[in-house]
Amino acid sequence: MRALAPTDVHDVRVIDGDVPAAVGGLLEHLLAQRIAQATVLEPVFARDLADRVARFTLSGGKRIRSQFVWWALRACGGGIRDAESALRIGAALELIQTCALVHDDVMDGSRLRRGELALHADVEAQYADAIPPPQGTRFGEAAAILAGDLALAWADDVLADTEFTADTGRRVRGLWSSMRMEMVAGQYMDIQGQTTSSRSQARAIRAACLKSALYSVERPLALGGALAGADAATTATLCAAGRCVGIAFQLRDDLQDVFGTAQRTGKHSGGDIRLGKPTYLVAVAQARAEAEGDRRALAVLRHSLGRTDLSESGLARVREVLVLTGARERVEAKIDRLIALGIRHLDTAALQPDGRRRLRELLHSTAAPTPSGSSGVEEDVVPESRLLTAGSERAPR
Repeated sequence: MRALAPTDVHDVRVIDGDVPAAVGGLLEHLLAQRIAQATVLEPVFARDLADRVARFTLSGGKRIRSQFVWWALRACGGGIRDAESALRIGAALELIQTCALVHDDVMDGSRLRRGELALHADVEAQYADAIPPPQGTRFGEAAAILAGDLALAWADDVLADTEFTADTGRRVRGLWSSMRMEMVAGQYMDIQGQTTSSRSQARAIRAACLKSALYSVERPLALGGALAGADAATTATLCAAGRCVGIAFQLRDDLQDVFGTAQRTGKHSGGDIRLGKPTYLVAVAQARAEAEGDRRALAVLRHSLGRTDLSESGLARVREVLVLTGARERVEAKIDRLIALGIRHLDTAALQPDGRRRLRELLHSTAAPTPSGSSGVEEDVVPESRLLTAGSERAPR
């Protein structure tokens, strides 16, 4: 994929042809400026944190959030006048995603991300000779928290430096403010439910909505619509479509965590089970086992959820329970219904034909399984050699 230069934002057809490349080109430009500023400020900070934030952001997946902003803009009639603002919002969203993933890896204790060492584990490995565990582990986690904070600050800077008309600026800033709080609320519900062993299906859906659906799909669509000056009815319809598909995306991600492979996801499978995360998938399995009086299934769940030392054979028993209780099938069916409902919402909106078509494709690919059975969003097909390297004590520099 060729990264587009910032000058390419003056040709809307070029951006239409490759939105991720257009956002990537702008990100390269913006992050080079930030790294230069960080280097002048403090070279060690620039090397250890600023450069890592930039590399992590530039190595992102399919830039799906940026694509939702762009194609919502185009579907609502926006064009070249709003192109640079849309790409800058897309770039800011990519930095928000960096913040979320880096902090998430610290909270979950995940040492792998995209087939390589997670940022906190990478910093720990860099200083392994100088700072032994457990101090080195704590240092790496503290550095990653600061790295996530830096990504969030840069995201806000990008938005603050973007020019809008007065009315558009108010709408965009309001959406941005809501999105940031929603994302944090969703993450808190996730860890609070994990700690309290909550298994409520309704609560799991609410957390999925806040944690993922809003900032991954609904808010990007609303931001694109706001740039194009979409009316209240069109915006509400876009949001309804985005919420349905965004929840479906999180449910697909939950399935992939349990049933996917490390080679396809870049992370070891079963992390949600070992952490005892309150996913909808697990909530359904427990409810069905209780309704059927399936004491064996309940015992497996009780003894497995939250076990960080759960073996692969133990994880296999959990997978069996998720299948035999019908939980996996029910979640798959719910995903299909949510995608179909989201598409129906989209089809009722007054949108430009080509933009509507592209949004339909994006919404469907966001949560629908690929031919391999995995989610179509933010997926990295990771060579086994990279996984082996990432699992070593020291990362190659």
